[in-house]
Amino acid sequence: MKNYSIDINCDLGEGIGNDALLMPLLSSCNIACGGHTGDEKSMKETIKLALEHGVKIGAHPSYPDRENFGRKEIDITLSKLQENIENQINTFKNILNNTRGKLHHIKPHGALYNVAAKNRKVAVIILNAVQNTVDNVFLYVPYNSVIHQLALERGIKVKIEAFADRNYNPDLSLVSRTNTNAVITAPELVRQHLMNMIIHKKVVSIDGVELPMYADTFCVHGDNPNAIEILKFLHTELPKNGIRIE
Repeated sequence: MKNYSIDINCDLGEGIGNDALLMPLLSSCNIACGGHTGDEKSMKETIKLALEHGVKIGAHPSYPDRENFGRKEIDITLSKLQENIENQINTFKNILNNTRGKLHHIKPHGALYNVAAKNRKVAVIILNAVQNTVDNVFLYVPYNSVIHQLALERGIKVKIEAFADRNYNPDLSLVSRTNTNAVITAPELVRQHLMNMIIHKKVVSIDGVELPMYADTFCVHGDNPNAIEILKFLHTELPKNGIRIE
């Protein structure tokens, strides 16, 4: 049996109230830094939890849109958007610098992440912000996306991300959260979905077609109603198939 080592990440510091239960089950985390939610207090608390459990720390910038939790594309100039993303990252960095923690990665949140997967101008803005604020950190990006290709061209380190608890459209975009089948909540279905991506490097889209998919890191959403149950199940079941979370 072939052995695999994977990273499982989760978006934290978002006020869901389950961070302390999720953190021991993760290998990396993405901490909200004030765009869609989060403040200095929540950032400090979440960083402290990550350090206690040896979890890799990432910044999770977003469109500045608390009203919609960063899940809608908003009308903002590209220059203002870049400035805001840089401010979010710098705020997080300054808080992190007062701890023994190290910034491992940056992962855009919600609509910003999804738009940058297809929109070259928004992808460039994110890459500009990353290069203006940090050195030698990973950027979490979707497989074969616009931002993925542009980051490689710029020499920015990437980790390709896939979603363990989200369904995919035939174009490898995520099924909209407005649809009832957007989020996978059954632990066994998440396991099957994840193992297909890890072992076979494929994902089955909602129309039943199997598509190529490669990823270095896999996300389970903290606001999934079964997030803790799913992660505990994966920790039990994945090792039976030679898959380690680390």
